[in-house]
Amino acid sequence: MTDFLPINADDLKQRKWDGVDFAYIIGDAYVDHSSFGHAVISRVLEHAGYRVGIIAQPDWKDPKSINVFGKPRLGFLVMSGNMDSMVNHFAVSKNRRDADAFTPGGALGKRPDRALTVYCNLIRHTYKDVPILIGGIEASLRRFSHYDYWSDSVRRSVLLDCAADLLIYGMGEKAIVEAANALRDGGNLKNIRGTVYMTRDMTGMRGHITLPSFDKVRSDKTAFARSFALQYQNTDPFSAKPLVEAYGDGTYVVQNPPQFPLTTPELDAVYELPYMRNYHPMYEAAGGVPALTEVKFSLTVNRGCFGGCSFCALTFHQGRIVQNRSIESVVKEAKLMIADPEFKGYIHDVGGPTANFFRPSCDKQTKNGACKDRQCMFPQPCPNLKPDHSGYLKMLEALSALPGVKKVFVRSGIRYDYLMADPNPAFFNALVKNHVSGQLRVAPEHVCDTVLQRMGKPPAKVYEKFCNEFEKRTEKEGKKQYVVPYLMSSHPGSGLKEAIALAEYLRDHKLNPMQVQDFYPTPSTVSTCMYYTGIDPRDMSPVYVPTDPYDKAMQRALIQYRETKNQQLVKAALEKAGRKDLIGLGKNCLIK
Repeated sequence: MTDFLPINADDLKQRKWDGVDFAYIIGDAYVDHSSFGHAVISRVLEHAGYRVGIIAQPDWKDPKSINVFGKPRLGFLVMSGNMDSMVNHFAVSKNRRDADAFTPGGALGKRPDRALTVYCNLIRHTYKDVPILIGGIEASLRRFSHYDYWSDSVRRSVLLDCAADLLIYGMGEKAIVEAANALRDGGNLKNIRGTVYMTRDMTGMRGHITLPSFDKVRSDKTAFARSFALQYQNTDPFSAKPLVEAYGDGTYVVQNPPQFPLTTPELDAVYELPYMRNYHPMYEAAGGVPALTEVKFSLTVNRGCFGGCSFCALTFHQGRIVQNRSIESVVKEAKLMIADPEFKGYIHDVGGPTANFFRPSCDKQTKNGACKDRQCMFPQPCPNLKPDHSGYLKMLEALSALPGVKKVFVRSGIRYDYLMADPNPAFFNALVKNHVSGQLRVAPEHVCDTVLQRMGKPPAKVYEKFCNEFEKRTEKEGKKQYVVPYLMSSHPGSGLKEAIALAEYLRDHKLNPMQVQDFYPTPSTVSTCMYYTGIDPRDMSPVYVPTDPYDKAMQRALIQYRETKNQQLVKAALEKAGRKDLIGLGKNCLIK
């Protein structure tokens, strides 16, 4: 039966079900598309023979809202949404956002803050003994004690706050089926890779690493940084050890090593499940779900990232080993997309976390995993790196050749340092000629090497070289297209001196960025650890952290120094930094 999964009792009757194995509570609207985590997990379970019912955005003030299907046979699954609910609700300024793209019509107020915890407490209010399995980004990145920016405190593992039986971290396709089988067969939930559980009995535990206790990391920032470093070193499935964090009441939170990466056939199988590729029809009256617009005519072709950016949590969530789909599978999905009446001939994006990472960084990664003691791209490309765009280019060519396709764009982010490391210019030439929609967005983030070092990004000269090569190729093709940089203000390591240097770079290159991202300290990133502790966990060195709101406002204003509303802040920043030479009528001055 190809249809949306049940959302109410009438749907159960239509399918002739007397109940569900799992009731899946989600903080997003129900969108049955492979870009939405709840769709993937529910379809994977369905394929494994389990009955799943969807309870989307229940009224957390009403315990009856989770009783749509009655008591599930095996348990509740809970996910707060495609985004952490606090990031979804609050900008870095801690002001509430004005829309929620994952809710019908973009409406606000359809999910609570800290949605994962609230939903689980709602379940426990009615069902004391039904197993609860939590997953998704909010669970994955809060699996141990973590710094919580919104309360400016160290919070304990979200597993304990939820009183859940199991936390599934990472992408979860393998772990959820293993957990479902264990619940069905009365097996052990504690031996599943890619999961975290709570125990009071450490008998028989061997070969694990004991992290500093929750009480220790909450009171000692150096201990917090050391704990984070241990976690960061144990994200690879080939080498990771079980990790244990103790709590003062005799409770232990235990993390099993990650699941191994999916093979290409396994990843293909996940994306070829019978998704409806749309939001549920019940949302039509509200205008649909805005988040689908961004991905409906895009193709996800890989996962994982060996880029190692400090401010990104991909290492903790998807891992460093890149996994890719086959060209045949992606073409098959593209044909479904082309058949959509709303398709206009343009594939908006072909990529994933990083578009042009389409294979593991080196041959040994598939056998031995990612290195514990070095990064693939930082501070310079590893000698073992094998930059190769040939597979990705073949995929773009295959998609471009499909009847009904006018243009295939790449928008999900190009790692320009990886591109520049490839001795074969074929992909670079094809990118410029065929796959840029006027603007190519890349993320240098900054131009000062001291800040870039803290960010885990390549030196500024690599970005400069890339821009020059892009401009040459663009001119050769007779096109008008541009590189548009993503920039970040107030990242750890960036003071006023570095912010002014960035402003001068923008002046000299005649750039006027319309958007600037203030650094956002979200759970489980190297940068957030720096932000909270003032310590770089990679080498335990001290790092300057801009935390004063006025200091951060000045740094942001400097990047957009041309805007009238920023003039007073820019002036204050230049005076504070002793750079009055940049105030006046000279050609190098930032403001009059």
